[in-house]
Amino acid sequence: MQTTNHVLMVRPVRFAFNEETAANNAFQQKSESAEAARQIEQRAVEEFDAYVALLRENGVTVDVLQDTPEPFTPDSIFPNNCFSTHVEDADGANGRKRTLVIYPMFAQNRRLEREKLMTVLGQMRFDETVDLTGNEQQNLCLEGTGSLILDRERHMAYACLSPRTSREVMDEWARRMGYDYFLFNSEDENGTPVYHTNVVMHVGTHFAVVCLDSIKDADERSRLVALLENSGKEVVDISFAQMHQFAGNMLELRNDRGEKLLIMSLTAKKSLTPQQMALLETDVRIVAPDIDAIETAGGGSARCMIAEIYE
Repeated sequence: MQTTNHVLMVRPVRFAFNEETAANNAFQQKSESAEAARQIEQRAVEEFDAYVALLRENGVTVDVLQDTPEPFTPDSIFPNNCFSTHVEDADGANGRKRTLVIYPMFAQNRRLEREKLMTVLGQMRFDETVDLTGNEQQNLCLEGTGSLILDRERHMAYACLSPRTSREVMDEWARRMGYDYFLFNSEDENGTPVYHTNVVMHVGTHFAVVCLDSIKDADERSRLVALLENSGKEVVDISFAQMHQFAGNMLELRNDRGEKLLIMSLTAKKSLTPQQMALLETDVRIVAPDIDAIETAGGGSARCMIAEIYE
C-alpha cells in the first residue's frame, strides 16, 4: 500500500539551526541573534503542536514523541531520516511481514537523535530489522525517506546522490528490501547538489511532483520521467523557485475514512500555480500546516516531520 494513516512525529524541545548539517543543506538559514534563535525555538513548538492538531482533525493517527533537552539534537523534529517501516504480504502472523529499517546518518548529532527514536521503536513489533548503520564506519549514508522516494506499490525507489545518499548503501538497501531503484544527480540553479531527494520530488498514488530543471543530465531526466509515467504517474513539474518553497516536500497519507490527503506546508501550497493545484486536487485533498519557522531554521518541511508507521 502506498499510503498509511498512522505517523510518528517528534515534539521539539531545543529546536535550532544545526551547524553539523549546514555544510550540505542550503535550505537552512541561521538566526541573526541569540534572541531571534530563542524566538524560532518557541515558534517551532507552537507550529509543531498546530501541525499535529491539524493532522488529527483530518483523521490521521499521530503518535507524538517528546524530545529531551539532552543530548542536544536540534534536528529531532525530522524523524523520517532515521528509520522507515514496511509491511508486505507474507506467511506468518496475519499473513503480513513487518520490517523496520534503521539508516546511517551524516551528522553525529543526528545519530544521537536516532538512538532516542529506538527507545520507542523497540516497543513496536517487527518481524525483521534491517540495520544499515554499520556503513557509518566508512562515512557512507542513506538518510531514510529523505534520501529515498518510495513507490511502495511497485517496489521502486528514487534517489539523488549526495553526501547524505551513497550509491553503495542504496544498493544494499534495495537488495535487502527487494526493490528496484533509480539514482540520479540533482543540483539547484547555482550548481549546488541537493542534499535530500524529498526536496526535489514526491511520489504518490497517481501523481509525481518533480523539479525536472534540477536534473541537469538530459538522459537521467528523460529516464526518470519515463519510469514515472510507465508506472502510471502523471508528472507535475515544479520550478527552482517552487522547490525552494518546499513544493517538492510532500507526502500522501490517508485518513481514517480512506480519503487521500496530500500533506505540504502552507509555504509550498502558496507557491503552486492554480493549474497545479487543480490537477493535484483531482486525486487528493491538500492539508497545509504553517511551519515557516521550522522551514527557515531547519531546512526541512512538512514531509520531513512525518515518519510513516506501516503495521
